[in-house]
Parts: sequence; C-alpha cells; structure tokens
Amino acid sequence: MVALVMNHKVRLAILLLASVLAVGSCATLQPPSATGPRGNESLYPILLTEDAHRREASAVALHRLALRSGNSGAPESRAQFQPITATIMSLAPKVGNGFYLPNVGATAAMTEEETRESLRRFINDFQELIGADPSKLSLVERADEPDGSKLATYEQRPFRYPIRGSYGRLQIRFTSDRGVLDLSSTCIPDADRMQSALAALSVRLKAEDAVQQIRASGLAYTDAKGNKLDFKLTAASEINPRGLVIYILPAKSKSEALEFHLAWEMELSNAPVKIAYIDSMNGETVAAE
Repeated sequence: MVALVMNHKVRLAILLLASVLAVGSCATLQPPSATGPRGNESLYPILLTEDAHRREASAVALHRLALRSGNSGAPESRAQFQPITATIMSLAPKVGNGFYLPNVGATAAMTEEETRESLRRFINDFQELIGADPSKLSLVERADEPDGSKLATYEQRPFRYPIRGSYGRLQIRFTSDRGVLDLSSTCIPDADRMQSALAALSVRLKAEDAVQQIRASGLAYTDAKGNKLDFKLTAASEINPRGLVIYILPAKSKSEALEFHLAWEMELSNAPVKIAYIDSMNGETVAAE
C-alpha cells in the first residue's frame, strides 16, 4: 500500500515537472509583446554603449600606424579619442607630422584627382581609427584654408536614412607636401549592427501627422546649451517634411551611450528655428536648430 502511494506521488511529481518545463519552453519562444517593453526595459531609442575594448583597439591601431610611419613616440598616449565611439578626435600636437598621405602621381605636387586618391588610400589605412567602412564615406568638401592647409570633409552614409546630429563626419587636415596635420572622426563604429536594429523599426507617426502635431502643439525641445524651449507656430509659419533621418545624440537615460532616433526632418519658415526633428516612433521633438 505504501509503495502504491509513493508511486502515485512520483507520477504526480513527474507530471508537474513536465508541465513547468513545457510552460517555460513556451515562454522562451514567445515573441516580444506587441505593446512594447515592460517595467524599466527599453528597446527604443536604440543605444550604442561605450566599449573599453573599442578604445583599446583604437590606441593599438594608432600605435601600429605610427611605428609603420617611423614615429616611435607613443602617439596613442597623447592623441584624443571620442567618448563612447572611441574614434580619433585629434592627433597629438606634432604627432601628425609623423603621418603622410600616400604619394600618388609622378611629381611631388599632386593634382586634385591624385589628392583624392591619396586621401582614399589614407582612409583605408586608418579605418580602424576612423570607425567607418571606407566604402560608406562620401567626400562632401575639399577646401584650401586661409592658413595654407588643406581640409577634406567626409560624411558617413551607412544607414538607409542619412545621419543627423553631431555624428557621422570625418575631417582630414593636411599640407601641400602631404603631411597630415590632424585627423578627426565622429563616425559610428559597428554601423552594420546598428543598421540591423534600425531596419527592424516601423514608423508609427506619418509625416502628415507630425506636421499636424507641430501645428497643434508647437515645439518643446532642449537647445545645444541645455536650455528648455517651447514655442507655438503662427499662421504664417510653413512646415515642409524633408524625409526620415537617423538623429544621433548622447543618451539622456544612460551615461556613456549614444541614442539613435528614427525621426522626421522638418524644414520650417517664419519660425524661431529652421529645422525640427520629430521622432517617428513617439512624436517627441528630438532636436531643433
């Protein structure tokens, strides 16, 4: 009789354990809730967090390039790197003189076409410090500065939509004899991974809805100096949606991170600001300028 009771309890225990495992398995396979994250969990805006390994890799890359150029003064200890992205912010004073653009052409003085090819080769060598795939960089300006130096400015275009904010730009300052004076990049590393996350977003606020929202509620935003501003548009104000962009700025909810917003770029006239960025996911004003 005791054996029967024990067998019955064992069977019940096995059935209970099987039920728990089945429920747990189903919960693991369930898709995320359609109503969004719960509690303090946040899936938007998408974040790029600081990575100590990324900064270390940038320093190692600079040291390797310096040795290859015959500069053994440990420039990585004096160069400045961007926070969070760990891309190069500025070469240390006089360290830039140790780097040169590759010589292209038969003469010492390169033509404009040869200069652009030389810049392309330099970017390919320095892509670890720049933090961008060279094929995703577009030259937007090549200028001769008043002090005699030359400046090349590039835009990073790794996403379906253009980058806005203070990120996604590369500048190379150099001399007529190919000496590199400075190098600065606000490009976004791991752009392919970020694009995968951005591609999964679905626009919730249409452009026409964003226009109506601005008309009805005006704009409330924080300017570059940290001032909170709020204003209403007048009947004379015009709003022209330019399209979707990826607006990047330092994260408000998490230190040492950047947040990526899928936003509508709105051109305004007869208004205190010329451009406003309205988040296409939640309708918030991301920035205005």
